[in-house]
Amino acid sequence: MVDQNNQNSLNAALELFHFAFRAFTSGPDAILAEQGLQRVHHRILYFVGRNPAISVNALLKILGVSKQALNGPLRALKELDLIDAKPDEFDKRIKRLTLSEQGQALENRLSQSQRELMTQVFADAGEDAEQHWRAIMLKLAETKFAHLLNQDNSDKAGEGWSAEC
Repeated sequence: MVDQNNQNSLNAALELFHFAFRAFTSGPDAILAEQGLQRVHHRILYFVGRNPAISVNALLKILGVSKQALNGPLRALKELDLIDAKPDEFDKRIKRLTLSEQGQALENRLSQSQRELMTQVFADAGEDAEQHWRAIMLKLAETKFAHLLNQDNSDKAGEGWSAEC
């Protein structure tokens, strides 16, 4: 239950979170629009790029979407030769996803704008800002998605995702 005395402060935090997210996604959104793509395509490219040879099922778990929701965007990325899908070496029913050269270049361009923004903001906010931000983001993520966080990197506050979901 939210303390009514704290509600205004929490509402202000929610507004900051909203505008911070818009600032964080505006760079990639502009790049995606040039390509006729959307934010969902960036999420797919990002997680495939961080988890080479990820299975479609593992990607579904990380993204938290249905096969039906993933099908269209993934098909578009394959048609644009941004993602390659190959059968698993041992179980041909499993599709393994990797980024093509063009996919790697686009994903890097999309994420680089966000890395640069975060680098600038952390530097401007002071010495301990990144550590505190990571701790807060980790606590938020753990409320619903602890099973997806890479426990090997827990000392780095959620710096990795497990492809073995």
